[in-house]
Amino acid sequence: MKFYGYRRSDGKVGVRNHILILPASVCASDAARMISSQVKGTVTFNNQNGCSQVPSDQQYTMDMMAGYAANPNIYGTVVISLGCENCQMDLVVDEIAKRTNKPVKTLIIQEEGGTIRTIEKGIRYAMEMVQEATLLQKEIFPISELIIGTECGGSDPTSGLAANPLVGELSDRIIEMGGTSILSETTEFIGAEHILAKRAKNEEIKEKIYGIIDRYEKSLESVGEKVRAGNPSPGNKAGGITTLEEKSLGCIHKGGTSIIQDVVDYAKPIEKKGLVIMDTPGNDPSSIAGMIAGGAQIILFTSGRGTPTGNPIAPVIKITGNRITYENMEDNIDVDASHVIYGPESLEELGEKLLKEVIEVASGKLVKAEILGFIETSVMRICNYA
Repeated sequence: MKFYGYRRSDGKVGVRNHILILPASVCASDAARMISSQVKGTVTFNNQNGCSQVPSDQQYTMDMMAGYAANPNIYGTVVISLGCENCQMDLVVDEIAKRTNKPVKTLIIQEEGGTIRTIEKGIRYAMEMVQEATLLQKEIFPISELIIGTECGGSDPTSGLAANPLVGELSDRIIEMGGTSILSETTEFIGAEHILAKRAKNEEIKEKIYGIIDRYEKSLESVGEKVRAGNPSPGNKAGGITTLEEKSLGCIHKGGTSIIQDVVDYAKPIEKKGLVIMDTPGNDPSSIAGMIAGGAQIILFTSGRGTPTGNPIAPVIKITGNRITYENMEDNIDVDASHVIYGPESLEELGEKLLKEVIEVASGKLVKAEILGFIETSVMRICNYA
């Protein structure tokens, strides 16, 4: 099976052809938004970080920004900074250059003489890049070029019974065809880590799985907190999930049955084929941002309670195993997985349908979050409850 995509100058393959207007900090976010609003074919987001962060948190922000610019769905990037933030322009550009050789333009508001001059020049830079990007023709690529990210949020019992197993079925199919699948949300491995560890490629990967969970729990304990203070969430409990272990046993179904080939840090590049764990929080926009920064072109997001979450860089396919949620939030949910529970279709049959959906989205079909304009982005912190 194949899809239509865009070959990038760095050799990767994108499923979208965006120009990214990248704000280096919160103080540049409005200028970036104003530039993007004037130029069709561009995307941006509200960066709430980039300054006044401790070094570890700042590195997460730098990795996210560099990863967004390097993501295969991006043709080129216009970076906007204020000029005095911690994430200085030269640092941001250096981080991007470590990951990709795609086009980058830069504008510093304080050096350009204010926002009006910056916005004017930014619009011209963006227009030039959009015109260059539109000259690219789609080509046919194998599934082995795909990296999918898997996420669950607003989970209820149907997530572990239907939606997550369906995504796991899809994950295994992508991997069988030579592609890559990312299993995220470290906090939601707790209580099920021994099951994942048994699927590790070797002892080194096994120790990494236990290590990222241990780090999470110790980081919270160091500030007098416990992971169960924020997980399961009130929505999880209202939906019928009673413990973190119960939530975790449902969460890990998203990884299917494949062998775990690697464990990577938050927002770092995915370099191995097959099933890869990324150390992310359970918070949905933060986890999704990390996987996209790692190189995921498409996200599969399950939710029993329902969510509108999207992303500016990559399509987020929303899946629910809850029939009532699908009926209530059909405007936001792309796939009804409740048939896994009620029939008449089997998990394997639905897996085939979901694979077809992924190929269609990879080839250009817009998901509902894209159509409606949902672009939530947040970044992991060194201390996360969920």
